[in-house]
Amino acid sequence: MKNKIAILLLILFFQNVFSQQGFQFDKNVKKIAIPFQLINNLIFIPIQVNGVELNFLLDTGVKETILFGLNDLEEINFKNSETIKMKGFGYNDFVDGIKSRNNRLIVNGFLDYNHEVYIVLDQSFNFSSQVGIPVNGIIGFNFFKNYLVETDYERKKIFVYKETEKIRKKIIKNYKSIDINIENGKPYIKVQVQLKERIIETKMLLDNGSSDAIWLFENQKNKIEIPEQNIDDYLGRGFSGDIFGKRSRIDKLKIDNFEFINPITSFPDSLSVKNSNLVNNREGSIGSEILMRFDIIYDYPNSKIYFKKNNKFNQPFNYNMSGIEIQHEGLQWVKEEEELKKNPFGTISFDLAEERVVNLKYKFSLKPIFKINSIRKNSTAEISGLQKDDIIIAINQKDTYKYSLQEINEILKSEDGKWIYITIERNNKIIKFKFQLKKLL
Repeated sequence: MKNKIAILLLILFFQNVFSQQGFQFDKNVKKIAIPFQLINNLIFIPIQVNGVELNFLLDTGVKETILFGLNDLEEINFKNSETIKMKGFGYNDFVDGIKSRNNRLIVNGFLDYNHEVYIVLDQSFNFSSQVGIPVNGIIGFNFFKNYLVETDYERKKIFVYKETEKIRKKIIKNYKSIDINIENGKPYIKVQVQLKERIIETKMLLDNGSSDAIWLFENQKNKIEIPEQNIDDYLGRGFSGDIFGKRSRIDKLKIDNFEFINPITSFPDSLSVKNSNLVNNREGSIGSEILMRFDIIYDYPNSKIYFKKNNKFNQPFNYNMSGIEIQHEGLQWVKEEEELKKNPFGTISFDLAEERVVNLKYKFSLKPIFKINSIRKNSTAEISGLQKDDIIIAINQKDTYKYSLQEINEILKSEDGKWIYITIERNNKIIKFKFQLKKLL
């Protein structure tokens, strides 16, 4: 009998240890709030890694925590490391990496002292250039797995809750509950896709690390085919290289009783998908262009997700009509004028012969440089003469360093027929171009 009790206590001990793996609340904390930056529908949060604050993409589409672009952060100490090979979406087979255990991750009273990270050694994998801010990593399953995690896109905050009866009642009252399956650390949901007159029930990854609305994989079994009206396009960059494919519009997407008419849908080509280990029967992804239209609560422990419409729900589905993808290409020193109105002896501004004379001072600031990373064949931008690797000096007569990358992307998908005036530098020459945004889908 004593042996049975000892064995039972041992089992309970190991169950408790296992259940405590991953992020936990600090003492006496029941709820935390984490402000985030929202860029191209993607969520970025600061997290301390071994005492150094880094910027992470919060991504339900990944299981492991991944770090990259650490060449300027040599002061981070990683222990218990081993070299590995990694693969994912893209054309190349593998990338070199390091697996490291027992790392300390902390964010606003939410902490994990035994965190496993994977470090990408290829410095060409530079996600920062595509969003315009420093990005050092991606975090997914381990952030979500133990608690209720709310994503409030309108207030730009993440809330993490300890389970209480009060919180549960509030969620059930105000949100729509939908079942999800957690497979290999990622959430999957059943949705309906309408292509022409056919309605297809399909299994999709909930991927808030994708800025697109929908990804669909061509599938002979379910007869998922690319609509006739489509464009060839650059879809982004994965861990194993660039991803290309087609963009189109499907007739309808239905998630439970939420319907979306004619959403933009990306169809990655088969070469881009071949290196990714897809779970059984997965046929695509629901990305942040859909998810940002809700206040969402992820409930991994109970295999649930909760949706509540926000004010973005009925926004139209737009896309980049220019055909050019722009990325951040480092920094430059810019000399700017600054009006100096007063000094310790009083004002130094005065009127003379009806003209206002103002003392100016100058300051030098580091400002972003932007270049064309890719250009769609036969797009209006390509037809105008723009080329890959052109450095963009001005857009619509405004210096590009006065824009954020997010603001530039908004301009390029703003309005069918709008004229875009671009000044670029190519081979040390300044050249001006103009083209119209053209809606093809």
